[in-house]
Amino acid sequence: MNFFKKLFGSSTKSDVPAPTPNAAESPEPDAANQAARVATADCLDRHWQSVGTVEKDVLAYLISPSLTGGPYWPSTRQAYRVVRRGNNIVLATDGLSDPFDDAEGLGNGFEMELFLETADIPDNARGTLGDVDLLRHSWAFELLEHVAKTVANAGGITHPLENHGVLSLELPGFSQSHLMSDQLPDLFVTADDAAGVLLGGPAPDFPTRLDDMPLSPVQLVPVVLITAAELEYVRTGGRAAREDLVARLQAAGFGHVSCVYRESVV
Repeated sequence: MNFFKKLFGSSTKSDVPAPTPNAAESPEPDAANQAARVATADCLDRHWQSVGTVEKDVLAYLISPSLTGGPYWPSTRQAYRVVRRGNNIVLATDGLSDPFDDAEGLGNGFEMELFLETADIPDNARGTLGDVDLLRHSWAFELLEHVAKTVANAGGITHPLENHGVLSLELPGFSQSHLMSDQLPDLFVTADDAAGVLLGGPAPDFPTRLDDMPLSPVQLVPVVLITAAELEYVRTGGRAAREDLVARLQAAGFGHVSCVYRESVV
């Protein structure tokens, strides 16, 4: 399975010289790129506002990880939105769909954002409305951050999702994690010290395709924590097992929400 999406544009030659653009009608590339960024942020904000109460502040970094050896996102901006839905909290990447820095014609970045929804965040890491920084100390943020790094290193996963349906991803070295190993029950760690997630399903109770992005449609991809038994199930069963697991999670009433205090559905 090729998880790498090539991000090269194509060019054509013509014997007819292109007309000189009118400055009032065709902004400079930097201005057009910035306008696309603003429109992208506005579109994401409208969507998440329809899902729940969106925090004004995002979880971000003082220095972009891409400048210190971390994974490359479409732009140097790497952030995470926080959406509160009753007792649930949605953490979502904010930047995987940014237009590429200093590039045109490549669409809305990786054409996707990741999100994880859960109610099971420790009280000392939940924060209250207007206070998002405590969420950095939750297993949910650590998990989403690790998945985002993997997805960014792969250049996005929209093509594998199209070709293979719901995907699964393993996070090895669970015991070495800073927060997950302390906050998640043993039910979620395999004998070989890994945790697992589904990517792309089950589908949430809100739209996951944004067609009104300025450059190209963007897919919102759910990240769903699965138990060790469920991970073993998809390890051996492949696509059929992933699809069956999605159906079981839906039938059990868990759906796309990552529930820490539940039994395995396999």
